[in-house]
Amino acid sequence: MTQVKAYAMDSATSPFHPVTLERREPGPTEIYFEIKYAGVCHSDIHTGRAEWGEVIYPLTPGHEIAGIVTKIGSKVTKFAVGDRVGVGCFVDSCGKCEACQAGTEQFCNGEGGTIWTYNCIGRDGVPTAGGYSTGITVEQDYVCRIPDAIPLEKAAPIMCAGVTLYSPLKRLGAGPGKKVAIVGMGGLGHMGVQIAAALGAETHVISRTRAKEEDAKRFGAVALHPTSEDGTWESLHSQFDLVVSTLSDGMEIDQLLDCVKPEGIVGIVGLPENRQSFAMGNLVGSQKMLAGSNIGGIALTQEVLDFCAEKNIAPQIEIISGEQINEAWDNVVAAKVRYRYVIDTATF
Repeated sequence: MTQVKAYAMDSATSPFHPVTLERREPGPTEIYFEIKYAGVCHSDIHTGRAEWGEVIYPLTPGHEIAGIVTKIGSKVTKFAVGDRVGVGCFVDSCGKCEACQAGTEQFCNGEGGTIWTYNCIGRDGVPTAGGYSTGITVEQDYVCRIPDAIPLEKAAPIMCAGVTLYSPLKRLGAGPGKKVAIVGMGGLGHMGVQIAAALGAETHVISRTRAKEEDAKRFGAVALHPTSEDGTWESLHSQFDLVVSTLSDGMEIDQLLDCVKPEGIVGIVGLPENRQSFAMGNLVGSQKMLAGSNIGGIALTQEVLDFCAEKNIAPQIEIISGEQINEAWDNVVAAKVRYRYVIDTATF
């Protein structure tokens, strides 16, 4: 076993504190890598504060992980010591069911199901612990290679935030000749703006204020539409082929449906804690579609890493120390972080 430094929380209301975790030695097809950076995702907070269901405490979150391989199993063929690698939201699955065979391991319905990077029971019978730590052991098939063009600290958020926006934009048809709007330009949304623009779509941002208007245009948007100003929603009537909402604090789905053209699509990646509702006539009347979207499988996550490297797309980050995690979580909830926090694990 290898001992690693980490930060954990003991309950939904307790602060983070330093701990020591034990990571198993790599099995024949596993790798161990030193974690250099870990992104702070709002999903970490929802999970840690028990807003999405039961939690296995003590909890070490983190599913935006980037680091360097230092050990490999005897039968590993995909990676070597020294490789730059990343891990996202899950670390294992059955590998045999229809979902796994289709490259959507996040929907595994085989024996054991998807093994999430934290708050789950791993193949060794031990609760999984995530990236707020200095090392992790993972089966090679659930690890991605980080292109040299992407700094490790900026690669970490791509493992979740990047693929979470790339997946619906690609699947729902963003591209040349399409007019796309990203709703919300925070840690998720600012990646969506860059990706939609790089896919060739005419990209817009729907945001509460104009505070990030210059950033939106720098990321590739042609316009930002501030909903706090009178007449904005009316001006967006039937304007877009695709609207992707990243909001996690509630939304007016009827307003989003009104923004898309007949047969247009509203995609939802944000996950509010409370139920949402809308008028069915707004969906049926113009043959519009309302679609949910999750993360991506391993192949798609590798694809978005390569795409970001090719298109020079990167998350906007603020690097923090382990001692700043508690404050960072509060800032995320209070919308006081501009885009994405990334933890430098060298500070543990």
